[in-house]
Amino acid sequence: MLAAFRQIAERGFEGLRTRDVANEVGVNIATLHYYFPTKEALIGAVLEHAMDRFRTTLEPHGSPDSQLRNYLRGTRKLLREEPELGAVMTELALRSARDAETRKIMEEMYGQWHKAVRGLLKRATRQGKLRAGLDTESTAALIVATLTAVALPPMGNVSWGDQALRELERWLGVSKR
Repeated sequence: MLAAFRQIAERGFEGLRTRDVANEVGVNIATLHYYFPTKEALIGAVLEHAMDRFRTTLEPHGSPDSQLRNYLRGTRKLLREEPELGAVMTELALRSARDAETRKIMEEMYGQWHKAVRGLLKRATRQGKLRAGLDTESTAALIVATLTAVALPPMGNVSWGDQALRELERWLGVSKR
């Protein structure tokens, strides 16, 4: 799975070859297919690995507003330190527009992601840490969309990711001054 992750990060989705993955990890192609019967199964494992990396930014303790702030900051730091993560997510998102199997995997992942963020927002709102009446469904969509955009490779020397996430923290009222 990590070999496939690296190949997608370095060569793009179209550069992913299961035979190359098998060679990199020192197994024959039949052994690879025993663990990952299809390319889609391998892609699913790559995506699960990527989402596990993002899950590390969610802290299970603290107030909901500090959890949200730390999540946004942790995600920003993760993408800065592991740019290949953004490259892989971008490749998979682009592929999902043309491939039904990849789209199904991505839709499930985005649904889980949205649900987790929405739950955090609901808890923060119930505890009075975010403004009353906040539309948690739409706000979760905004956060997921912003983080998705931040994961895109910067265009030239322009990167608005840090600025966008800081403004999102400010707008939500979770930024520490």
